[in-house]
Amino acid sequence: MTKFKFKVTSVRTVKSPSNPSVTTYYAWVEFKNLPEHISLDVNPRKPKMSTSVAKQLKSAVTDDSDFDINNRGIVITAKGVKFDTSTSMLSVDLDDDISRYGILDGGHTYTAIMLERNNSPKDIKKYVKLEIIVGNQLDVSELADARNTSIQVSDIALFELDDKFGFIKDALRNASYANDIAYKDNDNKRIPVADLLKLLFAFNIQRFPNDSQAPVSAYSGKAAVFKDFKKQYETSPNIYRLLAPELPKLVELYEIIQKEISLKYQTYKEKEGKKSKFGGVRGVENNRSLVTDFTESKAPYNVPTGFLMPIFGAFRALLEFNDDKSSVKWSFNPIEVWNRVGVSLVQNTFDTDTNPQQAGKSKTLWQANYRIVDSAKKDLLIESLTKNK
Repeated sequence: MTKFKFKVTSVRTVKSPSNPSVTTYYAWVEFKNLPEHISLDVNPRKPKMSTSVAKQLKSAVTDDSDFDINNRGIVITAKGVKFDTSTSMLSVDLDDDISRYGILDGGHTYTAIMLERNNSPKDIKKYVKLEIIVGNQLDVSELADARNTSIQVSDIALFELDDKFGFIKDALRNASYANDIAYKDNDNKRIPVADLLKLLFAFNIQRFPNDSQAPVSAYSGKAAVFKDFKKQYETSPNIYRLLAPELPKLVELYEIIQKEISLKYQTYKEKEGKKSKFGGVRGVENNRSLVTDFTESKAPYNVPTGFLMPIFGAFRALLEFNDDKSSVKWSFNPIEVWNRVGVSLVQNTFDTDTNPQQAGKSKTLWQANYRIVDSAKKDLLIESLTKNK
């Protein structure tokens, strides 16, 4: 079990008003007391200390500036925290699970301090702020994705400057929401282009051609999705360019699932002789002003994407390459297949997990839902062959 005990100057404790199970400890620690070897593995961005920003950080460690005021600090996820007021010693329990506990954000700051703190002015005490987050139900992957957006956002902005989203714009030129898509990081529009990239990623039949793997990052990792989009951009054929013409259909499918999932849930509960209480499912919200994500059509419930994406992604079983791999096509209309197996998909999803965060990240669920759609496709093929005899 990995524990660190070190002296701090002050500590403030705050319970989250939206989730009381999550507590954040704000602590200010002098450079010389910051422990070595805190794990950086939970951070999706590994420190690269040769950049101009990293060099500025190292310089800030050694100059006479107020580092704790000018720097955002270091974010750590921990299993537990204890503070001894009599000694001002802070104990931080990082367990042994480096996938959940460690430095989530501020890896460059931490590395700069470790490299340069011995070169700091001897007559000046310098401090760094720690933000230590503790919570048993904390979704670390989602938190990491949210806290580490700066590189991703700037990359997306650079892509827009080069007009590398052109084929997405062309595909959605006639869509009612075409002017609502934010292709730049400073666009004040309601649909980030990243939301469209997630839909395409979920149908990347080049990378996920069957049920052996699952595009779970379509739910859990925006950075991973954009990284794949960027990697594929220079390849031939570019799978995202091939998928782009299907974006209107993908949006239509996603929103039909969004609007009808409660009805399918009700049907499967009634089949079991149980009362449907979809509004009581964890994360589901119900009010009169709810609309769908893209077309802003009226929706009965606000449903977490953790439930929607493993169902939506299953329909890639119906998408296939044409013979020359220059385009893609549907083997059957996904909306018709949703009408056919939607109840089974919804039942399998909620029987697997009623926690939307866990459901969205469950590779097993994504795979099982894919098999349901794939089985329906095979049944339809048999029916089609039988009719043609």
